[in-house]
Amino acid sequence: MITGPRSTVKLARKLRGEMTLPETLLWRELRKRPSDFKFRRQHPAGDYVLDFYCAKARLAIEVDGRAHDSVAASSKDHNRSAFLRSRGIATTRIPAQAILDDIEAVVTRVVQICDSRSPSLTEPLHHPADGPPPRLGEDV
Repeated sequence: MITGPRSTVKLARKLRGEMTLPETLLWRELRKRPSDFKFRRQHPAGDYVLDFYCAKARLAIEVDGRAHDSVAASSKDHNRSAFLRSRGIATTRIPAQAILDDIEAVVTRVVQICDSRSPSLTEPLHHPADGPPPRLGEDV
């Protein structure tokens, strides 16, 4: 679990009440837990606040609107991505206009990314080629 200092947690709480229209529309869909992925909104991560975060997939989702077009914002976005990458968290950026144009396609893509980053639950715990599993109480 990634979190941040108290000041970042307070800022995240404040930002939950000030979400943009694209963020609000995306949150309406992500809170339904598509494909059983749980998302958090305005989640603190170090000194940053992530728009959305899926802990199971270790995926940060950033909604990019006009505020992200400046050089300073681009630099800050790059630093945030590098910070998250150093902690094993991938970042996907979604243009705000894409959310407004086709929310279903955006959610489908987010789920695909989460699926590709999540550990496979279909792999057996024991591989028959390795011989029988150890008996109860035996150490391997």
